[in-house]
Amino acid sequence: MQKKEKSFGIQMLSVQPDTKPKGCAGCNRKIKDRYLLKALDKYWHEDCLKCACCDCRLGEVGSTLYTKANLILCRRDYLRLFGVTGNCAACSKLIPAFEMVMRAKDNVYHLDCFACQLCNQRFCVGDKFFLKNNMILCQTDYEEGLMKEGYAPQVNYCSIPFMIKKKALDREMPKSNSISYN
Repeated sequence: MQKKEKSFGIQMLSVQPDTKPKGCAGCNRKIKDRYLLKALDKYWHEDCLKCACCDCRLGEVGSTLYTKANLILCRRDYLRLFGVTGNCAACSKLIPAFEMVMRAKDNVYHLDCFACQLCNQRFCVGDKFFLKNNMILCQTDYEEGLMKEGYAPQVNYCSIPFMIKKKALDREMPKSNSISYN
Protein backbone atom coordinates (compact mmCIF):
# COMPACT_ATOMS: atom_id res chain seq x y z
CA MET A 1 0.00 0.00 0.00
CA GLN A 2 1.36 3.38 -0.99
CA LYS A 3 1.09 6.33 1.38
CA LYS A 4 0.10 9.69 -0.01
CA GLU A 5 2.22 12.73 0.69
CA LYS A 6 0.87 14.86 3.46
CA SER A 7 0.17 18.33 2.16
CA PHE A 8 -1.95 20.79 4.04
CA GLY A 9 -3.58 24.07 3.16
CA ILE A 10 -3.01 27.17 5.23
CA GLN A 11 -5.93 29.39 6.25
CA MET A 12 -5.60 33.02 7.24
CA LEU A 13 -8.23 34.01 9.78
CA SER A 14 -9.09 37.40 11.19
CA VAL A 15 -9.19 37.56 14.96
CA GLN A 16 -12.54 38.65 16.34
CA PRO A 17 -12.20 41.26 19.10
CA ASP A 18 -14.47 39.38 21.49
CA THR A 19 -12.55 36.06 21.31
CA LYS A 20 -9.91 34.86 23.73
CA PRO A 21 -6.36 35.10 22.22
CA LYS A 22 -5.07 31.81 20.90
CA GLY A 23 -1.59 30.45 21.58
CA CYS A 24 0.90 30.24 18.71
CA ALA A 25 2.17 26.71 17.98
CA GLY A 26 5.51 28.17 16.89
CA CYS A 27 6.51 30.49 19.72
CA ASN A 28 3.93 29.55 22.40
CA ARG A 29 2.96 33.21 22.90
CA LYS A 30 -0.58 34.57 22.66
CA ILE A 31 -1.60 35.76 19.21
CA LYS A 32 -2.70 39.39 19.61
CA ASP A 33 -2.33 40.30 15.93
CA ARG A 34 -5.26 41.18 13.73
CA TYR A 35 -4.72 38.02 11.65
CA LEU A 36 -3.54 34.54 12.50
CA LEU A 37 -2.84 31.40 10.50
CA LYS A 38 -4.45 28.03 10.98
CA ALA A 39 -2.50 25.01 9.75
CA LEU A 40 -2.32 21.42 10.97
CA ASP A 41 -5.22 22.22 13.33
CA LYS A 42 -2.99 24.70 15.18
CA TYR A 43 -2.79 28.48 15.25
CA TRP A 44 0.29 30.48 14.27
CA HIS A 45 1.59 34.04 14.03
CA GLU A 46 2.20 34.95 10.38
CA ASP A 47 5.96 35.04 11.02
CA CYS A 48 6.09 31.80 13.03
CA LEU A 49 4.88 29.32 10.40
CA LYS A 50 8.17 28.55 8.61
CA CYS A 51 9.84 25.74 6.73
CA ALA A 52 12.08 23.70 9.05
CA CYS A 53 14.84 23.60 6.41
CA CYS A 54 15.07 26.93 4.63
CA ASP A 55 13.16 29.06 7.15
CA CYS A 56 10.94 30.56 4.43
CA ARG A 57 7.58 31.87 5.57
CA LEU A 58 4.68 29.58 4.76
CA GLY A 59 1.96 32.07 5.58
CA GLU A 60 0.93 33.19 2.10
CA VAL A 61 -2.79 32.78 1.54
CA GLY A 62 -3.54 29.52 -0.22
CA SER A 63 -0.02 28.18 0.36
CA THR A 64 0.59 24.51 0.92
CA LEU A 65 2.89 23.03 3.50
CA TYR A 66 4.14 19.48 3.81
CA THR A 67 4.85 17.48 6.92
CA LYS A 68 6.92 14.36 7.49
CA ALA A 69 8.88 13.11 10.48
CA ASN A 70 7.52 15.98 12.60
CA LEU A 71 8.96 18.55 10.17
CA ILE A 72 6.97 21.33 8.54
CA LEU A 73 8.37 21.91 5.06
CA CYS A 74 7.82 24.04 1.99
CA ARG A 75 7.20 22.17 -1.26
CA ARG A 76 10.75 22.66 -2.56
CA ASP A 77 12.40 21.23 0.56
CA TYR A 78 9.88 18.41 0.85
CA LEU A 79 10.67 17.29 -2.70
CA ARG A 80 14.41 17.81 -2.18
CA LEU A 81 14.48 15.72 1.00
CA PHE A 82 11.99 13.02 0.15
CA GLY A 83 12.15 12.93 -3.63
CA VAL A 84 9.41 13.05 -6.17
CA THR A 85 7.50 10.03 -7.27
CA GLY A 86 9.60 8.44 -9.98
CA ASN A 87 11.69 5.40 -10.70
CA CYS A 88 14.96 4.35 -9.08
CA ALA A 89 17.85 4.62 -11.55
CA ALA A 90 19.31 1.34 -10.25
CA CYS A 91 16.34 -1.03 -9.90
CA SER A 92 13.74 0.86 -12.01
CA LYS A 93 11.11 0.37 -9.30
CA LEU A 94 8.77 3.16 -8.25
CA ILE A 95 9.96 5.56 -5.54
CA PRO A 96 7.05 6.97 -3.54
CA ALA A 97 7.25 10.67 -2.69
CA PHE A 98 7.37 9.97 1.05
CA GLU A 99 10.52 7.81 0.84
CA MET A 100 14.03 9.11 1.56
CA VAL A 101 16.25 9.02 -1.53
CA MET A 102 19.82 9.57 -2.68
CA ARG A 103 20.60 11.64 -5.76
CA ALA A 104 23.51 11.69 -8.20
CA LYS A 105 23.15 14.30 -10.94
CA ASP A 106 19.65 13.77 -12.37
CA ASN A 107 19.31 10.22 -11.05
CA VAL A 108 17.29 9.28 -7.97
CA TYR A 109 17.88 6.07 -5.97
CA HIS A 110 16.29 4.15 -3.11
CA LEU A 111 18.65 4.27 -0.13
CA ASP A 112 19.17 0.50 -0.41
CA CYS A 113 19.99 0.78 -4.13
CA PHE A 114 22.62 3.50 -3.71
CA ALA A 115 25.65 1.21 -3.95
CA CYS A 116 28.34 0.32 -6.47
CA GLN A 117 26.50 -1.37 -9.30
CA LEU A 118 29.40 -3.76 -9.99
CA CYS A 119 30.43 -4.99 -6.53
CA ASN A 120 27.36 -3.86 -4.48
CA GLN A 121 29.57 -2.00 -1.96
CA ARG A 122 27.39 0.37 0.08
CA PHE A 123 28.66 3.90 0.49
CA CYS A 124 29.22 5.64 3.81
CA VAL A 125 29.23 9.37 4.50
CA GLY A 126 32.30 10.89 2.81
CA ASP A 127 32.93 7.95 0.44
CA LYS A 128 33.75 8.85 -3.14
CA PHE A 129 31.60 7.47 -5.90
CA PHE A 130 31.65 7.88 -9.64
CA LEU A 131 28.80 8.09 -12.12
CA LYS A 132 29.80 6.56 -15.44
CA ASN A 133 27.25 5.77 -18.16
CA ASN A 134 24.53 6.28 -15.52
CA MET A 135 26.07 3.60 -13.29
CA ILE A 136 27.23 4.34 -9.75
CA LEU A 137 30.71 2.93 -9.19
CA CYS A 138 33.03 2.78 -6.20
CA GLN A 139 36.51 4.21 -6.69
CA THR A 140 38.10 0.76 -7.11
CA ASP A 141 35.70 -0.38 -9.83
CA TYR A 142 35.89 2.98 -11.58
CA GLU A 143 39.70 2.89 -11.69
CA GLU A 144 39.69 -0.76 -12.82
CA GLY A 145 37.33 0.23 -15.63
CA LEU A 146 39.73 2.98 -16.69
CA MET A 147 42.60 0.49 -16.75
CA LYS A 148 40.62 -1.84 -19.01
CA GLU A 149 39.87 1.07 -21.33
CA GLY A 150 43.57 1.96 -21.58
CA TYR A 151 43.61 5.15 -19.53
CA ALA A 152 45.95 3.76 -16.88
CA PRO A 153 48.92 1.39 -16.94
CA GLN A 154 48.13 -2.28 -17.37
CA VAL A 155 50.31 -5.13 -16.17
CA ASN A 156 51.03 -6.51 -19.66
CA TYR A 157 51.10 -3.18 -21.43
CA CYS A 158 54.35 -1.25 -21.16
CA SER A 159 55.03 0.44 -24.50
CA ILE A 160 53.89 3.84 -23.20
CA PRO A 161 55.78 5.19 -20.19
CA PHE A 162 53.91 5.31 -16.90
CA MET A 163 54.07 9.11 -16.58
CA ILE A 164 52.38 9.70 -19.93
CA LYS A 165 49.61 7.28 -19.06
CA LYS A 166 49.25 8.87 -15.62
CA LYS A 167 48.75 12.26 -17.28
CA ALA A 168 46.12 10.72 -19.52
CA LEU A 169 44.42 9.31 -16.42
CA ASP A 170 44.49 12.72 -14.73
CA ARG A 171 43.07 14.38 -17.82
CA GLU A 172 40.30 11.84 -18.42
CA MET A 173 39.15 11.20 -14.85
CA PRO A 174 36.08 13.31 -14.00
CA LYS A 175 35.65 14.79 -10.59
CA SER A 176 34.35 12.32 -8.08
CA ASN A 177 31.24 12.84 -6.06
CA SER A 178 31.14 12.56 -2.32
CA ILE A 179 28.29 11.57 -0.05
CA SER A 180 27.29 14.07 2.59
CA TYR A 181 24.23 14.30 4.76
CA ASN A 182 23.06 17.75 5.84
